Amino acid sequence: MPQLLLEVFSEEIPARMQQGAARDLERMVSDRLKAAGLTWEALTTYAGPRRLTLVIDGLPTATPDREEEVKGPRASAPEQALEGFLRKTGLTRDQLTERDGVLFAVLSSKGRATTDLVAETVDQVIRTFPWPKSMRWGSGTLRWVRPIKRILCLFDGQVVPFEIDGIQSDAITEGHRFLGSGELLRVSDFVDYRTQLEKNFVLLDVADRKLRILEQAKAACAARGLALVDDDGLLDEVAGLAEWPTPILGDMDPQFLALPPEVVRLSMKVHQKYFAVRDPSKDGLAPNFLVVANVEATDGGKALAAGNSRVLSARLNDARFFWDEDQKVGFDAWNAKLSGVTFHAKLGTLAERVERIAALAREIAPLVGADPDEAETAARLSKADLLSGMVSEFPELQGIMGGYYARLAGHSDAIADAVRDHYKPQGPADTVPTAPVTVAVALADKLDTLVGFFAIDEKPTGSKDPFALRRAALGVIRLLIENGARLPVREIALFQAGLGFEQAAQRYAAQQIATAPKKVMFNGQEAELAGFIATPEDGLKSVADFRPAELSAFFADRLTVLLRDQGQRHDLVAAVFALGDDDLVRIVRRVEALAAFLATDDGANLLAGYKRASNILRAEEKKGPIPTGMVQTGLPNQPEAETTLAFAVGAARTAVEAALETEDFAAAMTALARLRAPVDRFFDDVLVNSDVPAERENRLKLLGQVRDVMGQVADFGQIAG
Repeated sequence: MPQLLLEVFSEEIPARMQQGAARDLERMVSDRLKAAGLTWEALTTYAGPRRLTLVIDGLPTATPDREEEVKGPRASAPEQALEGFLRKTGLTRDQLTERDGVLFAVLSSKGRATTDLVAETVDQVIRTFPWPKSMRWGSGTLRWVRPIKRILCLFDGQVVPFEIDGIQSDAITEGHRFLGSGELLRVSDFVDYRTQLEKNFVLLDVADRKLRILEQAKAACAARGLALVDDDGLLDEVAGLAEWPTPILGDMDPQFLALPPEVVRLSMKVHQKYFAVRDPSKDGLAPNFLVVANVEATDGGKALAAGNSRVLSARLNDARFFWDEDQKVGFDAWNAKLSGVTFHAKLGTLAERVERIAALAREIAPLVGADPDEAETAARLSKADLLSGMVSEFPELQGIMGGYYARLAGHSDAIADAVRDHYKPQGPADTVPTAPVTVAVALADKLDTLVGFFAIDEKPTGSKDPFALRRAALGVIRLLIENGARLPVREIALFQAGLGFEQAAQRYAAQQIATAPKKVMFNGQEAELAGFIATPEDGLKSVADFRPAELSAFFADRLTVLLRDQGQRHDLVAAVFALGDDDLVRIVRRVEALAAFLATDDGANLLAGYKRASNILRAEEKKGPIPTGMVQTGLPNQPEAETTLAFAVGAARTAVEAALETEDFAAAMTALARLRAPVDRFFDDVLVNSDVPAERENRLKLLGQVRDVMGQVADFGQIAG
């Protein structure tokens, strides 16, 4: 079947926009052609420094004829309704059909030539393309990311004729700006198009450009006994900068290796788009860099390497200036300036935030095995480097530079590492700190962010999350789970809210409130959380907009997402969270045990029994309270199945409570599994709604006890199935 080939050729497209543009081109063309009734076998898009390309194989030459039946008014409807329907359909009364007193119109339309639809589609797509930034040029009205030079559009080997703002479609493209033949290239189809481009030093597919960069870069490094420092983000960018990428290995002044390696790499990457190089036989970087050129130099790239080396030296001299000057300033001066930097209008300055983080880090420290003094010190240093010259130049180095400066200032490795890593984890792929002091400061930093923004009602809505609260919550969850840290999140959050109320009462929209010590459990041992804030249920009246339940629900949602990505069901997380537990480590263990239990026949059948019991109890609750108290056994004519279940429930309660006390959730599930057969037999042999009131009451008590015992493990009512 015929093939459609479209190329929009322009001046240089920014690398960061290319892949998004390829996706937008695919989406916009697909949507319009599908809406017109066209189908195809394959659609592919390509993006490069100067062109967006789309190829569709298997397009029909025209859309099919269509016939559509439209329902109209009743035959007895007023004349005005009939006239309106006739105007809408363009038919006359005698062309309508009547069925069951209702009028119908049959609308037929002939298929349209694909070339006509393609011309309209390309015009609409180009005029409405969603570039993040676009421009106009000349006297036209067309907007594009850069001026469009030509539009190639072929269908079945023939040019699709159209004109957009003075640009006439044709079958011509261009090769590499410098390495190509310099002649316009006339093509007949996609294979010819791609072949001619490659002969003229243009790699159309970004995957091919990446492969060429990696292969030649690694070969150039290996020839000198070096290794490339991998950087996928930089690879994506440079693959969008060159149509014929050619890696060149250059040398830099070895004295710059005295700078932190992160500074050297970032200076190379941000300003120059260079890859860093390392010596496999040594630690750290090698005095080299790798630049990806867009030409094949006749001298092997020596002049290009020398010129890039001079530019890099200038950049690294700037970095060395910041490095030297920052060491003359130090933490005291930076921290003093934090009081003049607003964190948020309602949450105070960075200095006030640091005070809150330091206080919370000190409280958390014993619960994660950290030294409280070290945790507080690290927290007080954690934001200082935001005022340093280096971080002002390279914001990506926040925390990292603070760690270097803390170590140079004589602080312990534990403190310096905590300053460096307290922002972690910053995403699902980021590593999770394990050092106790770092964990304490990282938790305090993220919890202060969450509590503060929830207190001022700046919660995420829909897809909007301007303060990255979802990422902060996921960071807290991963820190706790992957370190096995047993923190009472709700109580910690209330404590932090108290710090906010105490330090910035107006900003947190609350009055100062009293605190009281609170005993909490950590790894099975009792620990004191000083400054615990009494809950509203305890009589607190000035919590204002901060609602711990909302934050708990937010954590539940984020934990659900995390566990779902790991293969767990969201309803199991909801069933465990419904118990009111806020120990995330314990919650995850419960969910895992529950999932394993429900995967067995005993678990699935017991869940069905629970649902049946709950339905009966729910129906009875509408009539009045469910009877409670001790279930009687040995009654006259009492079915054996009823007695058996009564004893089984008692035994299960004892076993479940003992298992939960030691957090042996597998044992708790095993205890519940023993209820499966008695519950099944009870429903087979016993009529719950007996005509004898005493029998009915006793059996409802028994079902209530079954529900209560299972409810100690999870809220089975929230589990699907």
